[in-house]
Amino acid sequence: MPLADGQTYLRGSGHFEFLISSNGRLILGRSLREHSREPIHTYLLGQALSFALIKQGFEPLHATVVSIDGGAVAFLGESGYGKSSLGATFVQAGHQILTDDLLVLSERDGRFTAHPGPPRIKLYPEVAGIVLPSHLGGTPIGGTTKLVIPLDEHQVSASAVPLQAVYVLGPPGPRDGARKNVTIRRLSKRQACFALLQNPFNTAVTDSKRLSGQFAFATTLAASVPVKCIRYPRNMRLLPAVREAILSDVRRDRDPVRP
Repeated sequence: MPLADGQTYLRGSGHFEFLISSNGRLILGRSLREHSREPIHTYLLGQALSFALIKQGFEPLHATVVSIDGGAVAFLGESGYGKSSLGATFVQAGHQILTDDLLVLSERDGRFTAHPGPPRIKLYPEVAGIVLPSHLGGTPIGGTTKLVIPLDEHQVSASAVPLQAVYVLGPPGPRDGARKNVTIRRLSKRQACFALLQNPFNTAVTDSKRLSGQFAFATTLAASVPVKCIRYPRNMRLLPAVREAILSDVRRDRDPVRP
């Protein structure tokens, strides 16, 4: 809720409340009920932080990001599209998570850098049991069966890295069961801009200043970084094959002469 003095008040499911300063540089928050620290931290570093970032001119995306060979590869999509599950399978293979859920990018001279988030990932218990069986503990998030699962130091990237590619995940659907292969298609700049505009982390702020900045950000990003559409069978057991297809695609872009 925007306040008359430029501050923003947020109330999270009746459990937490936050006050974000007008310049986005200060967030005050408290729990309204007895909770472990993890749920309020998750909301603070997600929804509350997104309001603060927008006030400072950043445009956070809804993404899970992994570090591959020193570059950031982002998976965009709405909740339930499989971003975190896909990210977890990269962790399973020895790669590092940069951030899960909220992606902050900075731009300089047309080059984008992805910044790290908290050292954790959010997964459904049944997914964690398959992809990260050694991480079956976790803290439930209110309103969902997902768990906030802390990751070990070697499983996360704590440094900002250049953004190398963006993969846009489509919604799971009835035809996924019949799909046999992983398909990756690079989007045109126009299509890429539209896909980026469809995947903001924060959909609540709709004033003209934010929308103008959001469009400028998406246009610049679409012109600077490959944005691709990926489709694959929604089968947990096939995720390693999806991971390998992405790795091959990323490395092909980096080294076009590689067979």
